Amino acid sequence: MIVAARRTPIGTAGHAFKDRTAEDLAAPVIAAVAGDARVDDVVLGNCMGPGGNLARVSALAAGLGHEVPGLTVDRQCGSGLAAILVAGQAVAAGEMDVVIAGGVESASTAPLRTHPGAAGPYARAPFTPRGRPDPDMGPAAEALAVKYGISRERQDAYAIESHAKALAADFGREIVPIGGRERDERPRVLRAASLARLPAAFVPGGTVTAGNSSPISDGAAAVMLVREQPGVPGLRLVAGTVAGCDPELPGWGPVPAVERVLTRAGVGIEQVAAVEIVEAFAAQVLAVTDALGLDPLGADRNRVCAGGGALALGHPWGASGAVVVTRLFTRLTGHGVARGTLGLAAAAVGGGLGVAALFEVV
Repeated sequence: MIVAARRTPIGTAGHAFKDRTAEDLAAPVIAAVAGDARVDDVVLGNCMGPGGNLARVSALAAGLGHEVPGLTVDRQCGSGLAAILVAGQAVAAGEMDVVIAGGVESASTAPLRTHPGAAGPYARAPFTPRGRPDPDMGPAAEALAVKYGISRERQDAYAIESHAKALAADFGREIVPIGGRERDERPRVLRAASLARLPAAFVPGGTVTAGNSSPISDGAAAVMLVREQPGVPGLRLVAGTVAGCDPELPGWGPVPAVERVLTRAGVGIEQVAAVEIVEAFAAQVLAVTDALGLDPLGADRNRVCAGGGALALGHPWGASGAVVVTRLFTRLTGHGVARGTLGLAAAAVGGGLGVAALFEVV
C-alpha cells in the first residue's frame, strides 16, 4: 500500500529547472517521502539519462544511507508507474518492507548521445527493431485521432479543460518546493479562439497542435510503499499490469492495460471513482477514454484528471507515471473519501505499451 506521495513542481524544459540535474529533482522528493523511515530500496523510472543507476545516485543524494541500493526502470513514458509496480511486487512478495518508488526526468540536462562515427547526436533511441513501424509520439497521436475520429474541436476543448482544472486545483499537499518554486510553471488560461489559430504541429493539415499536446518538461515524483497494516490509511495496490499494442498506435496502450487490470480486479470502469491518465496528447486521452466508456468533457469531467494533467502541468517523461499516482493519492486520501473507493492510473508508452494500476482507499 502507498502511505505517502509527493512531487516537485513541474517545469518546462529549458526554463524553471534548466540547471537542475535529475538527482537534484529526485533527491528532495525522496527525502520528503521517506521521512524517518528505514527504507529498503529506491526504484525510479527515467527515460533520458544520465545513466549510472540514477535511483542509487538519487537515494544517496537524498541522504538515505549507503545501505539503500537503487534500481532504475525504463519503460519510457510509463517508467514512473512501472517503477511503482516493481516496488509493489517486491513488498507483496515479502522481500522488502519499505520501498520508495517513482520517477524523474530532467530533459533540460539530459545528455546527447551519438553513435560511433556519426556526425551528430541522434534524436532518440528506437522503440522497435529496424524495419518495423516506429513513429514519433506526435505523428502517432495524429494517426490515433484519424483512426478513431477525434476532432480538433474536442482536442482543443480537452486542453482548455486541463489547464482550467490545474489553475483551480490546490496542489499544496503534494508539492515539495524546489529552489523556492512552489507551483507548476505551465498552467494558464487558454481560449478556444487562440487554440484554433495554431497550426498542425506534426502532420500538415492535421489536428494535433502545440496547444493540445503536452510540453517537454522537468520534474520528479515518488511514493512510499509498505506492507498493508490494519488501521494505517493509504492506497492499497489492487492490481497492476503492462500490456503491449501495435507500435504504430502507441497511444492505444492504456486500453488493453486498463481492461486487463479491471478484469483481474473483478470490477467495471463504472466502479472507479477517480481516473488519472498521463495526458501526453489530447487526441490520445480522448481515444482511450472513448474506448473505456468515459466522458471527460461531460459526465466524467470531475472523475478524469480532476486537477488537470500533463497537458497543463507538463510531461516529464520518466516521472509522469508517478505524478498521476501522486495525484490519485492526494485526491483519494483527503477528508470524506470512503474506504473501498477505487482509483485508476494509466500511461501510454512509445513503442506500443500501456501501463495501468488500480488502487483502493484503505
